[in-house]
Parts: sequence; C-alpha cells; structure tokens
Amino acid sequence: MPNRIISTIIAGQSVVTASKETTVRAACSLMAQKKIGALLVVENNRIAGIFTERDALNKVLAGNLDPDKTSLSQVMVANPQTIRADKPLGYALQFMVDGGFRHVPVVDENGAPVGMVSARDALGQDMVQLERNQKLREHLEENIA
Repeated sequence: MPNRIISTIIAGQSVVTASKETTVRAACSLMAQKKIGALLVVENNRIAGIFTERDALNKVLAGNLDPDKTSLSQVMVANPQTIRADKPLGYALQFMVDGGFRHVPVVDENGAPVGMVSARDALGQDMVQLERNQKLREHLEENIA
C-alpha cells in the first residue's frame, strides 16, 4: 500500500481550487459540495496556500471570525509543502506525519497543482468499502423506521 505511486492515487481527480479573495463561507460550501476536506488556494497557476477543515474550525470558528468577511488569505496555510506525483504514497504519508497535517498538494515538474493526496488515501479501497457499507446501513435503517 505505501508503495503505490501518487500519480495512480490522484488519477482522474479534479483539482479543487479557490483564490485568496474567496470568503471562508464560499470555500466551505465548495468543500461540502465536493465532499473534500481541503482545497488549494491558487494564484497564477501556482499554489499560494491550502485551506482545510481544521483551518475553518480552529482559525475561523474558534477565532470568532466572520466567514462571510474573512478571506482565505487571512486563514490559509501559506506556501504549503508539496510533493510530486512520481513519489510513493509512503513518502507522502511520512511528510504528513513529520509535518502534522493530513493533506499534501501534488504538483507537476513546473510546480503547477495536479491534485491532492490525503491521509484517507492511505486506506484506499478499504475506506471506500467501509463508507459504502455505512451508507447502506443508514439507508436500510431509514426504510425500516
């Protein structure tokens, strides 16, 4: 599993981005719509930052900031560490452990964003199957009640 190459993990993944001026509320709505835990803040096809669920909770909500007036530039992690798509997943996971984060932006040889690898990716198909089973259980419970 840790030997899987990042390019195979992010294959077919769309890069979800926002600008520095995007409000926190708009970013959170986009993340909820796309069912993702982080998005890339991009400027001139380069990663300027990353905004995560943790940022929304710890910086915005706990910081008593107005999500309609707070821009991503105020609360994003600027200039995050990135990884190339030709690296193994284990390398990205070690990156996450060492840095204390759960998402690593993936860039091409020119530094342009091509995807995002997350701690969840380490669980691969096992996690996907677990989520499917949970949704099935919830569906069955709703129909029984």
